[in-house]
Amino acid sequence: MAAAASDRTSAGGASAPIPLWRLLQAAAGAVAAVRGGQSGTAALADVEGSLRPGAQALAFQALRQLGRAEALRRVLASRPPPGPADALLCTALALCWREDDAPYEVFTLVDQAVEAAKRSAGARAQASFINACLRRFLRERAALVAATDANPEARWNHPRWWIERLKQDHPARWERILEANNRQAPMTLRVNRRRSTQAQYLGELHAAGIAASAVGEYGVVLERPRPVHDVPGFNDGVVSVQDAAAQLAAPLLLNEWSRGTPLRVLDACAAPGGKTAHILELADAHVIALDIDPLRCQRIRENLQREGLQAQVVAGDARQPSGWWDGEPFDAILLDAPCTASGIVRRHPDVRWLRRESDIAQLASVQARLLDVLWPLLKPGGRLLYCTCSVFRAEGEAQVQTFLAHNTEAALRPAPGHLLPQSGAKDDAVPDNLEGDHDGFFYALLEKRAGPAPA
Repeated sequence: MAAAASDRTSAGGASAPIPLWRLLQAAAGAVAAVRGGQSGTAALADVEGSLRPGAQALAFQALRQLGRAEALRRVLASRPPPGPADALLCTALALCWREDDAPYEVFTLVDQAVEAAKRSAGARAQASFINACLRRFLRERAALVAATDANPEARWNHPRWWIERLKQDHPARWERILEANNRQAPMTLRVNRRRSTQAQYLGELHAAGIAASAVGEYGVVLERPRPVHDVPGFNDGVVSVQDAAAQLAAPLLLNEWSRGTPLRVLDACAAPGGKTAHILELADAHVIALDIDPLRCQRIRENLQREGLQAQVVAGDARQPSGWWDGEPFDAILLDAPCTASGIVRRHPDVRWLRRESDIAQLASVQARLLDVLWPLLKPGGRLLYCTCSVFRAEGEAQVQTFLAHNTEAALRPAPGHLLPQSGAKDDAVPDNLEGDHDGFFYALLEKRAGPAPA
């Protein structure tokens, strides 16, 4: 059985097959790390390179179904086994509870999960327990699943507080948001207008036998994801990876501006630099790309270099302009504020399990501080685009309405407001959303009415 399973997975094109039990070990380790408060990205970065692609695919699927898996484990065993064993058991349950969505034949998954336990120092003593639970699950699957259907965390695979918050914020759409969150996000590209057009690039993909479709003004969605360096034109800066909702930022900020004198633009909280690059693709501008993390600033430089673009990359805290601002006001400011990332859980399924309800108020306070501090740096007549990759109203509509109530010189210009995640299916469409597949975002465009220049 192990040999048959291993034939189905190879690492990054390597000739030697990797046993499935090793991938399950690594995936369960990532799930355990997320349960312990570590981000999935960081946990997977610690996985051996040859195992990482397969382990990530399994871990992400397990995290998307973790609510159901934990509910099933509670029915199978009221007392959880030690952490590593419980993570492995729940990972296996998440992967095989719905047979038509299982990445491997379910009996193979069970067999290899038990093998992974036998070969894991932290789960070896629980291998028989894991085997008994999984074999019982296979025998009684329908009844056990039915026994967990009434549990909202099992039904929706999100924490209970998250579900209740969505019901409050989006009473007519909360179910569609959760359904979209549990689907795998596509690979979406942004075409660099200085190098090509959407139509030209789609033609090149078609000629190369790569199925893709247009989304938005600059976006291209690949029918099947592929390694980024295998994407035609990526290494030459023709395209970048960026979700369709995130691609709205630069056009919203720059729309209707004169193309005469180069604009002076601040991209606050700029890493990894996708929106900075898009601004430079669309306009001749002097852009200051600011981020608090020097390591993330290096990522901005690398992305700009790949596209042949230039910006002034600065490591500094946007909340403390005295440490980086030269006193010259900006024509435009893009504030992609720190947030719960509740709109991008399709791409980062660990977020739902890492966040706590109290994080919303804490991050909303940071967002309010950033708005208050950056607003005076804007010229009269200038624009500030406030955005978050969140679907929670406290980080979007409520945040902006509070700001407007305290800043009478601020005028709200047309912008999408809350964009809700959707898969692109017609019955999933939400009014005012982009046509097609995209993450959840919020956009508000604020214009400063004429008045005295900032001191």
